[in-house]
Amino acid sequence: MNEIIETPEYSFAVVGAGWRTLFYRRVAAALGERFHLTGVVTRSPARAAEVEAAWGVAAYPNVHALVEAHRPDFVVLSVPRDATVAWLETLTDAGLPVLCETPPAGDLDGLQRVGGLIARGARVQVAEQYQYQPLHAARLAVTDGGLIGDVSMASLAVCHDYHAFSLMRRHLRISDEPATIRATVVRSSVEAGFTTSGPRRERGTVEETRTVGFVDFGDRLGVYDFAGEQYFSYIRVPRVDLRGGSGEIADRDVRRLTGLDEPTTQELRREQTGSEGDLGGYSLRGISLGDRWVYRNPFAGARLSDDEIAVATSMEHMGRYTRGGPSFYGLADASQDHYLSLLLHQAAATGELVRTEPQPWADALLDPAAVGGSPLGLVVEDRGTSAGRL
Repeated sequence: MNEIIETPEYSFAVVGAGWRTLFYRRVAAALGERFHLTGVVTRSPARAAEVEAAWGVAAYPNVHALVEAHRPDFVVLSVPRDATVAWLETLTDAGLPVLCETPPAGDLDGLQRVGGLIARGARVQVAEQYQYQPLHAARLAVTDGGLIGDVSMASLAVCHDYHAFSLMRRHLRISDEPATIRATVVRSSVEAGFTTSGPRRERGTVEETRTVGFVDFGDRLGVYDFAGEQYFSYIRVPRVDLRGGSGEIADRDVRRLTGLDEPTTQELRREQTGSEGDLGGYSLRGISLGDRWVYRNPFAGARLSDDEIAVATSMEHMGRYTRGGPSFYGLADASQDHYLSLLLHQAAATGELVRTEPQPWADALLDPAAVGGSPLGLVVEDRGTSAGRL
């Protein structure tokens, strides 16, 4: 029988009321015994009225009003990029721990300004969720566990900018090792996809802007390959190739040597409830590799998408951080990943080789093995359907 880790409910508030904040609302709705949304801060009276009507929580015009009503365990900051630094300073001055949507600043000057918040006692972690998406977490468990040996190349066509560099550095075990970056942009026509509002209503094409980069860390290579249309495309699929000394991960296939002349191929398999005749409710249990589990969903039983599971995992780590737990993805690591993405786009725009330089946050970077925190055990018990909760 799986051990259930008993942890308290965490209260949180949200600054911002855009599309991305809906993920946090859905997590709170699905996991009300774990996360309690106390309020939303938005400066728009019209948006405040919409939030109160749709979300069923109070909306506040500023942080002072929020704290007067209820001081949450932490605040999720989800505002436009050019407003992030100022909001981080405001929340730090209010003494509130912050889970900041990525990136923590828009440019290098902003990143260096954010770095100064640490000296002022800022308690900030960054909601870099891709490392917690189930399939990415499963691949990380395979590479972290040494099943394919030391990874010398990570080729990622799954997400953009700092998200991709977060995964790249994790798989390659990179901290702030110097790198040279080459990149180019390829433009072509592709069928338009769906939108955040739903499926497309008519056929059409859009220009696909694809950035391809090579990040040379000396003894390890990262390959960046992404076009923004991929997130909402009907035909573009994620691709991952991780090459180790004794094996390889190609998307869901794990190939490795188990003996002198015994290569094997196994699939990273989703273990799902609620399909076909399974009446346990639709939910992801985890991901298996052969006869072993390489990922267990900490919130098994809740009806959440993979990205919502990732958001909930980030929130769980943040809750533990506010109560004395370890840093899991702080400003330093977020700044390093965004710095690398800025250089990638510089290389793509100029066509020139770009070299990294040491940054002031280097000493605060986590050990690559500690980024993302330890895998969570089951924090919500599997639940059936008799209570009508699924």
